[in-house]
Amino acid sequence: MDAIVKNFPALPTVDGRPSQKEAEDAVRVLLRWAGDDPAREGLLDTPARVAKSYKELFSGYDLAAEDVLGRTFEEVGGYDDIVLVKDLQFFSHCEHHMVPIIGRAHVAYLPDGKVLGLSKIARVVDIFGRRLQTQETMTAQIAKAIDDTLQPRGVAVMIEAEHMCMAMRGVQKQGSTTLTTTFTGAFKTEPAEQARFMTMLRGFK
Repeated sequence: MDAIVKNFPALPTVDGRPSQKEAEDAVRVLLRWAGDDPAREGLLDTPARVAKSYKELFSGYDLAAEDVLGRTFEEVGGYDDIVLVKDLQFFSHCEHHMVPIIGRAHVAYLPDGKVLGLSKIARVVDIFGRRLQTQETMTAQIAKAIDDTLQPRGVAVMIEAEHMCMAMRGVQKQGSTTLTTTFTGAFKTEPAEQARFMTMLRGFK
């Protein structure tokens, strides 16, 4: 197996990533390591399929949240109260075991003269979700991206997720949910704003 790894051709792409062939060869090594035969009929196209699916599953590395959040709207008719987008479903992967994290993100902010298109918030969740992640880091990244770009009076992010690294392996506790939050600005300094955010989450169907 070591010989196969050492014989990979050094064909880096422009951005320093391994080539498509290197990625596919790595999948063949993993298939052999798992105990299967990558040359059997059912697995012949698996390396190419895995490489293609990884390109989609980890597409967040090719996108910048700042670019998505760049356009804002200032015609808000004086609106300055909470904007909450709830139940943004996402799929990510644990950076420790590379198995899925399946969850929902709830994102709110307090405008300060300008607002975001609602789809922008959903796209930011996907950008950070489609990377190798810890839930804690992802929660903080979403809040920071919106805070830095929009500069609102405050941002609140809550993520609820099930980690397959706990459900499929290790302690194998299916159905357990991890909850993380990040608050900035008024959501962090004013308990009443935090309470309003939590109340809206419970009451908003």
